[in-house]
Amino acid sequence: MDNATRALSPTGDPFLLTPGPLTTSLTVKQAMLHDLGSRDTGFIALNARVRERLVEIIHGGGDFTCVPLQGSGTFSVEAMIGTFVPPDGRLLVLVNGAYGHRIVRMCGYARRDVVVEETPENVPCDPAALDRRLAADPAITHVVVVHCETTSGVLNPIAALGAVVAKHGRRLLIDSMSAFGALEVDARAIRFDAVVASSNKCLEGAPGMGFCLARTSALAACSGNSPSLSLDLYDQWVTMEKTAQWRFTPPVHCMLALDQAIEEFLAEGGVAGRGGRYRANCAILVEGLRALGFETLLADDIQAPIIVTVKMPADPRFDFPAFYDRLSAAGYVIYPGKLTVAASFRIGCIGRLGTAEMKGALGAIRAALSDMGGIDCRPG
Repeated sequence: MDNATRALSPTGDPFLLTPGPLTTSLTVKQAMLHDLGSRDTGFIALNARVRERLVEIIHGGGDFTCVPLQGSGTFSVEAMIGTFVPPDGRLLVLVNGAYGHRIVRMCGYARRDVVVEETPENVPCDPAALDRRLAADPAITHVVVVHCETTSGVLNPIAALGAVVAKHGRRLLIDSMSAFGALEVDARAIRFDAVVASSNKCLEGAPGMGFCLARTSALAACSGNSPSLSLDLYDQWVTMEKTAQWRFTPPVHCMLALDQAIEEFLAEGGVAGRGGRYRANCAILVEGLRALGFETLLADDIQAPIIVTVKMPADPRFDFPAFYDRLSAAGYVIYPGKLTVAASFRIGCIGRLGTAEMKGALGAIRAALSDMGGIDCRPG
């Protein structure tokens, strides 16, 4: 298929229907066409502006601070675990997918005492089970939950879970990597010590940096906790507060892109506007897939408007690599599955996408199925 018949973004790229990296706006891309010195006054001002605006998104007021960090979102999750959980602490990880399991692995590297409360990948974390677990184990000091587990797209009830953690006087950490900016994380309503997210995902910036929004009083007590120099959020924070600068070479171009992306996020109406567009994308996608005969993994009430997991058709003529290649040739890039409970693939709803792109993707799916001989899309 040549470019004349492909769906392409304004820069000639395919549309990314993935959990990230994502399709970004032309203006976000253009923001990176500049060089700034890391000690330059312009970059220092930009850094301060981005930090302040990120705290405002969670209604953090004067109680929270933003600590940005180089690397992918996983770097920031690992930094949060190592910084906030002290060597003599015990972390309870609420697991219902690959990213919860990844946090458990991080604890091994950091030599932190870790226990697990696990539910299936298509089931939200259970506040009642958490309540029982915390009552039974007074040694647990911290609890961590993944806001939206993109293994399946399931939405975890962070407000209800946070209420249980607060009731037991423990400390909550949140990995909101794929949800931040589209789903509310309100520090006035949920008691937590830290939430981490990244520059891309729902903020629609460029990948390459993450950030931690930390309760300042909690972070101030974390000196000496981190087993890593590069991932020590306390040390990064102290340096930024003293010098307004990063400790080590910052991802300048990612910061330029994020600054512009936040402008566009605010212009769209913040969390309400961005989340509203994604919810509309998700509804179009789910309705269209079901009309074609596909079965989505999750019930609508636990489906986050971030990424949709689709059960693999049982039809022996369906070949996922061939299906993927056909969609890519048509200008739409999707994602393979990551489930253990069912063979699946995933289609994202986030990034600089709207009604036209979602309907275009469904048209490409319809054409690919026809090209493959008229696939029966029902799962086995």
